[in-house]
Amino acid sequence: MTMLTPRIRSDVEIQQDVLEEMSWDQHINVSDIGVSVKEGVVTLTGLVDNYLVRLAAQNAALRVKGAHAVANDIEVRPHTSAERTDSDLALAALYALKWDAAIQTDKLDITVSHGYVTLKGEVEWPFQREAAERAIRRLAGIKGVTNWVTVAVRALPSDIKQKIEKALVRNAETDAHRITVEVHGHAATLKGQVRSFAEKLAAERTALSAPGIASVTNEIKIVYEG
Repeated sequence: MTMLTPRIRSDVEIQQDVLEEMSWDQHINVSDIGVSVKEGVVTLTGLVDNYLVRLAAQNAALRVKGAHAVANDIEVRPHTSAERTDSDLALAALYALKWDAAIQTDKLDITVSHGYVTLKGEVEWPFQREAAERAIRRLAGIKGVTNWVTVAVRALPSDIKQKIEKALVRNAETDAHRITVEVHGHAATLKGQVRSFAEKLAAERTALSAPGIASVTNEIKIVYEG
C-alpha cells in the first residue's frame, strides 16, 4: 500500500495566496498591506484607517491553506474626521452595547485607552460575549478590542461534552470524526486532525458556542492533503 505524503506549501505560494485572498475583500486595499511568510507563519504589516480592515486582513490570511499562524502588525490610524477622544469612544461603545438586544450590559465594563477598548464582565451565553466584541469593533476611531468578558457556567461537564460533539457533527465546516473533545470543569480541549486552519477555527468556534464553556484549548493538528 502506497502512502501519500502531504505536499508542504512553500512560503512564496502562501504569500501569493494571502495577497489574492485579501484582494477578494472589497474593504481591503492590498497596496496598504505588506505580507511576509516564514515557515508558514504569516506576518502582516502596514497602515489602515480602521480596525475592521485590520481584522479582515487577518482573517483572510488565516483562511489560506498552509498558513499555520498570523502575526498581525498592521497599525490602525483613523482619518482625522474619524478621530475621537477616549471619552467619546467609551460613550459610543456603551451606546453600541445598549442598542444590541442580544447583549446584557448590566454586568459589562468598558475601558478605553488611546483608542484601544477593553471589555470586562460576565454574560450568560458565549454568543453574547462575541456579540459585545462585534458591536464595539464596528465603531469609527477604534484601534483595537481586547475581550476579557467571561461566560457564566452552570451546565455539567458531561452534558457540555455531548453538546459540543453533536454541534461538531452538525457543522458542515468540520469533520467531527477526526476531532475529540475533552471537558474539565468549564474548559474544553479539542484534539485530533483537520485539513485546514479554517476547519480548526470552525471547530473552536463551535466549542466556544456551547452553553457552559468559558474557554477552549485548541490542540487540533493541521494535516494538509494533496
